[in-house]
Amino acid sequence: MKKYRVLIGKPGLDGHDRGAKFIARALRDAGFEVIYTGIRRTPDEIAAAAIHEDVAAVGLSSMSGGHVRLFPAVVDALSRAGASDIPVLGGGIIPAEDVPAMIEAGIRQIFTPGTKVETIIAAFTEACAQQHGQRE
Repeated sequence: MKKYRVLIGKPGLDGHDRGAKFIARALRDAGFEVIYTGIRRTPDEIAAAAIHEDVAAVGLSSMSGGHVRLFPAVVDALSRAGASDIPVLGGGIIPAEDVPAMIEAGIRQIFTPGTKVETIIAAFTEACAQQHGQRE
């Protein structure tokens, strides 16, 4: 597998990062290079870090309900910065009724509790491969 660089971010005031850290470790163990921004980051900070680190994908985590506003704000920040080619994936405590709006807002895929880690790794692999294909 090609070694892809991804960023895991926690937008907003949500301080619960156990899931984000779990996914970061799982991706690392699967061969990804992972940058973790830490908690309580703004969408602009996450987008700037993604661009600075030249990542192939961004993963966002929300446990506090902020996903409705914050996930699309990260997509918008990437777009404003000229990096709309970087796919954004999200996960956390996200009600099923919010998923279609998240997809429509540009979030490539949403993962909820119980999603198998293999499914998440496969989605990141596919997103990164497509992003690299677009850049070449």
